[in-house]
Amino acid sequence: MTLSTFFKSKGLGLVAWLAAIVFFLPIAWMTLTSFHSEEDAATNPPSFAASLTLDGYRDFFGAGGGASPWPALINSTVASLASTLFVLILALPAAYALSIRPVKKWTDVLFFFLSTKMLPVVAGLLPIYLFAKNTDFLDNIWLLVILYTSMNLPIAVWMMHSFLSEVPVAIIEAAQIDGARLPTVLTRVVAPIALPGIAATALICFIFSWNELLFARVLTGVVAQTAPVFLTGFITSQGLFLAKVCAASLVISLPVLAAGFAAQDKLVQGLSLGAVK
Repeated sequence: MTLSTFFKSKGLGLVAWLAAIVFFLPIAWMTLTSFHSEEDAATNPPSFAASLTLDGYRDFFGAGGGASPWPALINSTVASLASTLFVLILALPAAYALSIRPVKKWTDVLFFFLSTKMLPVVAGLLPIYLFAKNTDFLDNIWLLVILYTSMNLPIAVWMMHSFLSEVPVAIIEAAQIDGARLPTVLTRVVAPIALPGIAATALICFIFSWNELLFARVLTGVVAQTAPVFLTGFITSQGLFLAKVCAASLVISLPVLAAGFAAQDKLVQGLSLGAVK
């Protein structure tokens, strides 16, 4: 290894570490603030040596007489998991048809899927609200499931199309010669090979659904309230309670962080699939 190559590799590693630290610092600051009292959290500059307490978490979980976050957390879990499952069920055969068994003008089909993401979300808010109101679907968690499925389906088809394009056609043809029908080919041949890509797609769809706020804020009330909507309730006219907000933000972020950590190997494999021949 030459000297220039050594410094180049070390320089890239140093840049990667610095970028990781920059992205991690807000999370570390939020975590530390969540363990401070409201008085210490509101100091400027922040007091890093202040005493630690669990009052923010007790207030978040309703120990001080506030609303319980569990219904909102359950609603977010149901909406995110159900919509992600439906997206995978619909996106896998669609991506199969567009990649392994391409339909006519498949590029136009992919562009149509992508064009649905060009419309600003707020532009469709009023007609969706009127539809939900006229069909008595307001404050219903299954309305969010349908919306999240339709919102994430185009990006899921795009992602899985690139992943399924790497599946060897010879393996599929061999399975078909052995008498395997399309459902068997999809579940027992294509899905195991493209599992990293499917995991990456599922994780991204789950994150998008979990973090969605606009539709959940407008279309839900009390029954179907999600975790991000519940979090906005801590910003009141009485002030911004930093310790409680940081505690709530950390708890609400934990499912996404846990899912990302659990699927990090599949996520890396999926996002890099096809990058190297």
